[in-house]
Amino acid sequence: MSDKTQKKSWFKNLEREFKRIIWPDKMTLAKQTTAVVSVSVILGAIIALLDFLVRQGVDILINLG
Repeated sequence: MSDKTQKKSWFKNLEREFKRIIWPDKMTLAKQTTAVVSVSVILGAIIALLDFLVRQGVDILINLG
C-alpha cells in the first residue's frame, strides 16, 4: 500500500468517526460548561484556602524557633 493510499484511508476513517460523534445540544453544553467552571472555581478557592492555612502554620512554626 502506498503512502498516498494510506493517507486517504486515514482521512476516510477519520471522517467516518466524526460522523459517528453525537454532539451535545446547546442546553446540555451550557449546563456542562457551567458545571465545569463552578467546580473549577470552588476547587481553586479550596486550594487557595489550604495554601493560606499552610503558609500561616509554617510562619507560626518559624517564629516559634
